[in-house]
Amino acid sequence: MSAALAFTVLAAGSLGVLSTPAHASDDMCNVPKADWKTKEALTEKLTAEGWDVRKVKTEDGCFEVYAMDAAGKKVEAYFNPATFEAVKIKKQD
Repeated sequence: MSAALAFTVLAAGSLGVLSTPAHASDDMCNVPKADWKTKEALTEKLTAEGWDVRKVKTEDGCFEVYAMDAAGKKVEAYFNPATFEAVKIKKQD
């Protein structure tokens, strides 16, 4: 195989890998819909923990929450819809 052909094959293979988006929550939120709790139940739980929940939506099989946490920090958080386990939390300063 020539060097140019080898480079082309390698580059094409790399593009396939790069074009697939990676989501940290994919594996953590692979839950059948029948096992999901409600968005309202998650909102109640977080509110009881001192969060000010602004919005809850579904994203990549997780519940995505926009809120102010108990410390007053702006938060974007992802929760498993069956267990309400936090999968990923991004805090803004």
